[in-house]
Amino acid sequence: MDESKVVMKGRLGPGMMITVDLETGQVLENTEVKKNVASAKPYGTWLQESTRSIKPVNFQSSPVMDNETILRHQQAFGYSSEDVQMVIETMASQGKEPTFCMGDDIPLAVLSQKPHMLFDYFKQRFAQVTNPAIDPLREGLVMSLEVNIGKRGNILEVGPENADQVTLSSPVLNEGELESLLKDPKLKPKVLSTYFNIRKGLDGSLENAIKALCEEADAAVRSGSQLLVLSDRSEALEPTRPAVPILLAVGAIHQHLIQNGLRMSASIVADTAQCFSTHQFACLIGYGASAICPYLALETCRQWRLSNKTVNLMRNGKMPTVTIEQAQRNFIKAVKSGLLKILSKMGISLLSSYCGAQIFEIYGLGQEVVDLAFCGSVSKIGGLTLNELGRETLSFWVRAFSEDTAKRLENFGFIQSRPGGEFHANNPEMSKLLHKAIREKSDNAYTIYQQHLASRPVNVLRDLVELKSERTPIPIGKVEPATSIVERFCTGGMSLGAISRETHEAIAIAMNRIGGKSNSGEGGEDPIRWSPLTDVVDGYSSTLPHLKGLQNGDTATSAIKQVASGRFGVTPTFLVNAEQIEIKIAQGAKPGEGGQLPGKKVSAYIARLRNSKPGVPLISPPPHHDIYSIEDLAQLIFDLHQINPKAKVSVKLVAEAGIGTVASGVSKANADVIQISGHDGGTGASPISSIKHAGGPWELGLTETHQTLIQNGLRERVVLRVDGGFRSGLDVLLAAAMGADEYGFGSVAMIATGCVMARICHTNNCPVGVASQVVTAELIFLFVLLGYTLHSMLLQREELRARFPGVPGDLVNYFLFVAEEVRATLAQLGYEKLDDIIGRTDLLKPKHISLVKTQHIDLAYLLMNAGLPKWSSSQIRSQDVHSNGPVLDETILADPEVSDAIENEKEVSKTYPIYNVDRAVCGRVAGVIAKKYGDTGFAGQLNITFTGSAGQSFGCFLTPGMNVRLVGEANDYVGKGMAGGELVVVPVDDTGFVPEDAAIVGNTCLYGATGGQVFVRGKTGERFAVRNSLGQAVVEGTGDHCCEYMTGGCVVVLGKVGRNVAAGMTGGLAYMLDEDDTLVPKVNKEIVKMQRVNAPAGQMQLKGLIEAYVEKTGSTKGAKILS
Repeated sequence: MDESKVVMKGRLGPGMMITVDLETGQVLENTEVKKNVASAKPYGTWLQESTRSIKPVNFQSSPVMDNETILRHQQAFGYSSEDVQMVIETMASQGKEPTFCMGDDIPLAVLSQKPHMLFDYFKQRFAQVTNPAIDPLREGLVMSLEVNIGKRGNILEVGPENADQVTLSSPVLNEGELESLLKDPKLKPKVLSTYFNIRKGLDGSLENAIKALCEEADAAVRSGSQLLVLSDRSEALEPTRPAVPILLAVGAIHQHLIQNGLRMSASIVADTAQCFSTHQFACLIGYGASAICPYLALETCRQWRLSNKTVNLMRNGKMPTVTIEQAQRNFIKAVKSGLLKILSKMGISLLSSYCGAQIFEIYGLGQEVVDLAFCGSVSKIGGLTLNELGRETLSFWVRAFSEDTAKRLENFGFIQSRPGGEFHANNPEMSKLLHKAIREKSDNAYTIYQQHLASRPVNVLRDLVELKSERTPIPIGKVEPATSIVERFCTGGMSLGAISRETHEAIAIAMNRIGGKSNSGEGGEDPIRWSPLTDVVDGYSSTLPHLKGLQNGDTATSAIKQVASGRFGVTPTFLVNAEQIEIKIAQGAKPGEGGQLPGKKVSAYIARLRNSKPGVPLISPPPHHDIYSIEDLAQLIFDLHQINPKAKVSVKLVAEAGIGTVASGVSKANADVIQISGHDGGTGASPISSIKHAGGPWELGLTETHQTLIQNGLRERVVLRVDGGFRSGLDVLLAAAMGADEYGFGSVAMIATGCVMARICHTNNCPVGVASQVVTAELIFLFVLLGYTLHSMLLQREELRARFPGVPGDLVNYFLFVAEEVRATLAQLGYEKLDDIIGRTDLLKPKHISLVKTQHIDLAYLLMNAGLPKWSSSQIRSQDVHSNGPVLDETILADPEVSDAIENEKEVSKTYPIYNVDRAVCGRVAGVIAKKYGDTGFAGQLNITFTGSAGQSFGCFLTPGMNVRLVGEANDYVGKGMAGGELVVVPVDDTGFVPEDAAIVGNTCLYGATGGQVFVRGKTGERFAVRNSLGQAVVEGTGDHCCEYMTGGCVVVLGKVGRNVAAGMTGGLAYMLDEDDTLVPKVNKEIVKMQRVNAPAGQMQLKGLIEAYVEKTGSTKGAKILS
């Protein structure tokens, strides 16, 4: 098209639209379209006149119940001392959710021998590759917890009556606000008491109570009630009248009203003692409640604040002073923040979209329960009947009435391992037995470790199946060697920062010795680790002086190098030195969420690797930017294959229903490896509710993925890797039978290198230096509690790190033990190699185990078989890296002048046409330079000009010495990950539009840049310079979220910006031209500070960048500013 005829060039941003009238030829842009629709009816007047809101009511200033009554209620409704002390009290004192570490290693609720509240059978769903998760902290402006109560009209019949509702600012009510709702005459509220009667026996009593509740609700709505309040509040608790699980009551009434065409006529509110954690609030809202009054949780806050212990701690300055009202306000603030986080991990902005959306998976409830109250939710393994659920409910209830009831709440041990509490798979006894086996290299000791695992309580789904074979056993000498099996082993993506340098490097060295793969985790890698050691004497090397047990020839490089949404440490040289590159979409312990490395863990060393500042917290965004949709993910896979065509690209997903479809898309997107992580994966730090209540078991995720890929003819394209709670050779064999080619070990690898499961990774006080980073004094007494000798320990973390006991040989010994266990079992089964049993679910059979809670677990899904791949697992693993096909970069590199300039560090100038099918252009060239010279060593100069319209990721991963110019326009991700060089984008000379008013590059440009300069004559899209570390840029306008998560570098914007500027920006500078005084409200002021450009150094920097910009682009706006 003749560019001179183009009168307007822009972009269609999120939520925007344009309309074209083909008859009149009229084009309306976003604002005009919406103005026309909004002015069609007097919507504002209707809302103003008809909608009413509940005014905030003060919190109660004293407890309603005495301490003994509170205790009885807590016991009856299923509270444990952990819930009160670690969850409710933390929220009341700090106003935020508690964090923890190490992942979830207790049995699923249905497998547990301990009673669980109904909420524990539900796992939150999360977005992975289907839609973007949201950052609720930095992007809260797009989110809202507002909810409407009352009758909802037909949205197709527009009228003022549709606005006749009560608006709540949040779904969490205190007692006074609930009272206000109950007094609203238009709503005609009806309170339904949620108790069931067991005087005539337990069987059938819960079902009868639910049916009666549904009929009562039905009658109330038909009589004109617009508000149903389900309440378990009672004057006095009765032994024979336990409370119905409030989630069951809400779900059943919600479903009943839907099935009877009444759901839009009324709202449901829960007035309940059974709700205190963010997950519980989310479940109730997800299954139909519009609001919740957590009266017992608020009473617990009041009791805590008035207790002698709290009063003394506050008086002595050991705890921030809060009033009784502030404690309750803090609790509700924490709940609201937690709800935003749960919504955001699914990419949902509004609570009104989440209400009744049922975005959960169920593990352990039978079809009868699901059909009654949770119709449509996935429950693949069956489980409890209504009678069994009633029995579990009663097991809590009776605690409040038995004669020998303790005078304090029981500690169930669901969070922290303790004697007599819930079983934890990672327990001190297990770690001691493992340490003994690998340090003594003793077969007998490893056998005792195996026996310990075999005698544990049922903990995970694979404990319900066992291997069978009709073959006769064979001699173990005929089975493939351990050295072949260990090549399938990988370690988890643990970042240097979450764990110490010593641990990180020891694990990498061990994996390289056995031919397995370690994973860098997020945060880059020190180049000193990429060369084999040649200076080892008596197990020590001056190259890595902090390690012991070394050998000449060892390398500390991680074969798998991780690319996460934070892009920390991701440089061209990092990527070209990878054997595999892992794209982290989700993490088992907190899928759908980002993370944060606390400032106290960001040492000078870690800051150098991550291109940031010591002591400043580092924010990892949720999976967004370039990894949130299948198209964007396919592009990132393309980018990584472009810069390093020899590295396989893996994509890490977390098990959930529907993962098979996602994995099929990922396979078609050209990934080489798909990793399925279970919900029980470890973490350095995560909210407790995420560790406990998100993600699913890998057994189901792996089964669905393997079977779906086979059904779609895609299984041969990808290696399937699985991880989450692996501890033995039996785990490997069961995963193999379910379809996995490779096996990941996370927490157990740390245990093998010395971890004693103190479970305080998130505090930076690891007593054995596995997860410690920086020096400051702190007490350590956990050694004694764990049964280890304390000796004389100095109180500094460098001392803690010096106590790191691990040597690479320990981990090598562990993996060889696991491989020998695999060999022995294969011989017993009559198979010669792992290849022979991979995908063979016909070798699995259910174990005859009597579970405490139910005999209705259905394992049919785990045992199904869609056939076998056409290739063996070894053939799939050894196939070539998937190719990007013919790319423009190959044409460039084939030019003798270009190859000569790279080889001999000369200067060359070239021009090429470019089209929008040419993606990641210059990435392959940059990879060749980075492999030969590193990120800064190239002394030559490539001056390459392109003309036309560039595809995505133009100029990605540029290195110093590459000067790239584009005359035309470019799509998303311009300058992604660039480490140096210069990138200039200008429109053609003769345009029919004004360049500074036009968008000529797409979204998320300069993402994760660690150097270089970008000059764009025109506007950019959303998220410009997101996670920029050291890049410099000048542009003439941006969309929303400019400079998001920036940690360094400098951005100059000579025009208007969108909303939410500098959100999460912990470093760097941004100069913004504010021509119409609209900038200040658009800036996210949480972290950054603003000032005029008054300092001479700032003025010089700004002037220098604009001068360079004008010289490179010919910008008239830049020239005007300078003059």
